[in-house]
Amino acid sequence: MKDVNSDKWIDASKEEIDSMVKNGVWDIVPLPEGHKAVGCKWVFKTKLNCNGNVERYKARLVAKGFNQKEGIDYETFSPVSRKDSLRIILALVAQYDLELHQMDVKTAFLNGDLEEEVYMCQPEGFIIEGQENMVCKLKKSIYGLKQASRQWYLKFDEIITKFGFKENCCGSMYIPQDQWE
Repeated sequence: MKDVNSDKWIDASKEEIDSMVKNGVWDIVPLPEGHKAVGCKWVFKTKLNCNGNVERYKARLVAKGFNQKEGIDYETFSPVSRKDSLRIILALVAQYDLELHQMDVKTAFLNGDLEEEVYMCQPEGFIIEGQENMVCKLKKSIYGLKQASRQWYLKFDEIITKFGFKENCCGSMYIPQDQWE
């Protein structure tokens, strides 16, 4: 924060916190007896455009999930697509002169609902005055949690199947309903 661009990093941090509040990521609660709170830290990164100029300053709040215990605090299995599946899709797009759209979900992990009880310390620089001894009870997954990618996958699967897509179990890609066999 002693950088000449510290005001931009502060704004980026506020944007991240605002996004978490908007998405209802946590509730501020007292830490229940017998529970431990995972820590968190800020990760700062400058995003560059294609010319190498700074496009934006990105701050991400990351949970210190390395303290979590497998089987107690989280479950991690999450399928991924195979490279062969992507190659087949790209080949079909080229062969049939189709259009292919790629997308990025800006706050992907914040969409995953947590099933486990996870408590996190309040983020540095954003500790609520008068509630310094309280913690964040996470309702949504955030980066750094061991189960974050699984929770994002479960939410993505739930939504995309509502639109009539079905998972291609051979390659973990989704195909439209009209192309089911």
